[in-house]
Amino acid sequence: MQFFTWIRPLEVKEEGNTLRLIAPTSHMQDWINRKLLPQIRAAVAQVKPQNPPEVVVEVGGDYNLAAEPAPQNARPAGGAAVVEVEKPKTAGIRHNLNPAFTFENFVEGKANQLAAAAARQVAENPGGSYNPFFIYGGVGLGKTHLMHAIGNAMLKNNPDARVVYLHSERFVADMVNALRHNKIDQFKRFYRSLDALLIDDIQFFANKEQSQEEFFHTFNTLLEGNKQVILTSDRFPKEVDGLEDRLKSRFGWGLTIQVEPPEFEMRVAILLQKAAEADVRLPEEVAFFIAKRLRGNVRDLEGALKRVIAYAQFTQQPITLELAKDALKDLLRIQEKRITLENIQKTVADYYKLPIRELLSKRRSRNVARPRQMAMALAKELTSHSLPEIGDAFGGRDHTTVLHAVRQMKKLRSEDARLEEDFNNLIKILTN
Repeated sequence: MQFFTWIRPLEVKEEGNTLRLIAPTSHMQDWINRKLLPQIRAAVAQVKPQNPPEVVVEVGGDYNLAAEPAPQNARPAGGAAVVEVEKPKTAGIRHNLNPAFTFENFVEGKANQLAAAAARQVAENPGGSYNPFFIYGGVGLGKTHLMHAIGNAMLKNNPDARVVYLHSERFVADMVNALRHNKIDQFKRFYRSLDALLIDDIQFFANKEQSQEEFFHTFNTLLEGNKQVILTSDRFPKEVDGLEDRLKSRFGWGLTIQVEPPEFEMRVAILLQKAAEADVRLPEEVAFFIAKRLRGNVRDLEGALKRVIAYAQFTQQPITLELAKDALKDLLRIQEKRITLENIQKTVADYYKLPIRELLSKRRSRNVARPRQMAMALAKELTSHSLPEIGDAFGGRDHTTVLHAVRQMKKLRSEDARLEEDFNNLIKILTN
């Protein structure tokens, strides 16, 4: 996976005794310099042990000009010259798609099922009614996976399709290089000749006026030609500061869908699937434990799973619940420090616009009792505190009162959609 994410997108240029690795974004350059450069240099030294070249990582890279459309002139009888654009073949185009990201290994749940269904429709009918297709949501929730899955499905359905995936920073870098080398016309022709343009994290276009101007015209050209545009962002398009209003308006022409943090059942399914892909048997009780304690994004879950697997391999022990607790104790300790009983009380009080003292009081009116039960249920769900400890924190209540609150809240959530929404909203606030 590391190869497709960090190595494959690099362009390689050998100049004398220097090997230049051209990264599409500054983020990628920084990450490779910090994490992979020593291994890369060691590998190069093995290939050329006598006089190993100096390896440097730079930002830049050119779009594939070799595959540009070539204009041809034709003059119909009695008419003016007409410029026709011959559609180029796809040979030589770097799609930048990760073949490991497909619909088949995308885990679906309530949090993303609408986005997944729409993504499949886009893949089957590119340039149709869902154009542009805009996916937004927090980090690590599967936006990029869906985008790659669409691109891979498009190529499977039509191997000749000109599909290109890139990060928004790469688009900006390509444009800067084109301007610097006086190749802006080639840049325009390349991007406007695509059948599908997939751009990740468009929030990085913010406050880059010239890049927005060029993307605006590229966007219009592609949509006018019924070519598919797919975009992602970490927030709703109209909430991206620094983006021009005309772009925000056009993003709303097609379909905009949010992906949300995975619910418990989905987190368990993700863990079990990732373990199966790694050819590791993960007991369900371990998957349940990790899924309950880590409520963030998919990357957090994968990181925790990798940590458990590595710990089992290093200690040569089978994966058990006790081993998982031991492997993740530092991670869970950090999370518990962040989610305290006091933090839960303050968050719930703020959410329901109540003073904290009301939650701790003996008042039983519904507008106080419901938030208090909510806070107790969240404390049981998100911390490792015992029922007596939770009761003590809520005005010295008995542990049976806390148990009743937890059971009552579970029952009420199943009957009241608004209460269920409140519960999920509070969990997002507390865990993010």
